[in-house]
Amino acid sequence: MFATDDTIVALATPPGPGGIGVVRLSGARARSIAGAMLDGGPPLEPRRASLRRVADAAAGGRPVDRVVTTYFPRPGSYTGEDVVELSGHGSPVLLRRIVSLAMDGGARLAQPGEFTLRAFLNGRLDLVQAEAVGDLVAAATPLQARVAFEQLEGGVSALAADVDRALFDLIARLEASLDFPEEGYHFIDAAAASAEVRALTARIESALGTARHGRLVREGGRAVILGAPNVGKSTLFNGLLGMPRAIVAGVAGTTRDLLAEALDVDGIPVTLVDTAGMRDSADAVEAEGVRRARAALDGAALAVVVLDRSVPLAPEDHRLLADTRRVRRVVVVNKIDRPPCWSADDLAAAGAMDAAVHVSLLDEGGAPAVRDAIARALLQDGAPEDTPVVSNVRHIALLETAGAALGRAAEAAAEGATEELVLADLQAAGVALEELSGRRTPNAVLERIFERFCIGK
Repeated sequence: MFATDDTIVALATPPGPGGIGVVRLSGARARSIAGAMLDGGPPLEPRRASLRRVADAAAGGRPVDRVVTTYFPRPGSYTGEDVVELSGHGSPVLLRRIVSLAMDGGARLAQPGEFTLRAFLNGRLDLVQAEAVGDLVAAATPLQARVAFEQLEGGVSALAADVDRALFDLIARLEASLDFPEEGYHFIDAAAASAEVRALTARIESALGTARHGRLVREGGRAVILGAPNVGKSTLFNGLLGMPRAIVAGVAGTTRDLLAEALDVDGIPVTLVDTAGMRDSADAVEAEGVRRARAALDGAALAVVVLDRSVPLAPEDHRLLADTRRVRRVVVVNKIDRPPCWSADDLAAAGAMDAAVHVSLLDEGGAPAVRDAIARALLQDGAPEDTPVVSNVRHIALLETAGAALGRAAEAAAEGATEELVLADLQAAGVALEELSGRRTPNAVLERIFERFCIGK
């Protein structure tokens, strides 16, 4: 685990040239180290920005940069320790020199996530909120940022804390009953205990109902475009991206490998994959492209199956529809501007009517209509407005553990089991909730969480 009794320093803004760059120090010596770097002037005042010069004492006090310096005293800083921020010109050369001077003065270069780790250890954030900081920094879409900010504001934390408080009260009453073994359930009867536990279980299950949606927002998903040659896959790929990324030609087999690009679909970060046309081929390169196209479907969040209505449905079309029937999909019926060779009845017979969108991808509205269909398919079980979105797989696993333990406790109480049996499951649920918030989390887990952060956060 990181040491927490020294003073750390790091660049808090992204590396590279910019209008401004911020160097942050945190620890007991932050104020004195920063003060020694500054060219004269009065001592730093709490929460008061001052324009100062950073000087290189080893070079005879030569000025390095002019900075706005702000001192945040403990415990009201981000980390809960003394913090000093030096905001200078965004030159990487100057910022590296300021960091180097701070290290010469006794600071240590911070490890990834170490500032937020100190905030967690000093009680400024719980573990769920600390993880939300990392998610907020990494957010690539507005929806990702909103979900992360709601968690930073304490949505998931408040749910876990409410359940934990109610659980603590129930455990206390059941443990008190153990002092009166001859009477059994002295401070609460078995039916009431079961009802209270079921109410807590329902709250956890409600939150877990947002898990698929939350993970999709946080982690994104892959949407794979599949279809026979020349049905319009690459045209759709380009239309969704809004740029000519894939080569479009009338020659079958033009696309031979996977093409992937990032796409924001109503806040969901989607990796859109264009694939080779599905057909049997004696060409080794094309056959490998077809194999990769089938493999790309494994683990995909969505299959986008493109059909050409202007030619008869081929065996490969039927095979694709059968292979994707059990996954989320959108069926794109393309080329409706041409005379049809099959009808909606044929599509219904293949079991694809419910997911079909009929378009001509040469029209302006073709790709947007497919984009809307993709969004509906991905978000069809979106999170309720009044329930905090659970998006982190660690949180999901611990809530599932707590919910399962509560379910066992409710069933045991309903069947009249002894207080000891009910308490064992209630305490197991409490342990899971404490690990969720960080009150009982192994150091190895903490290290794994914070090492994924950027340096300076």
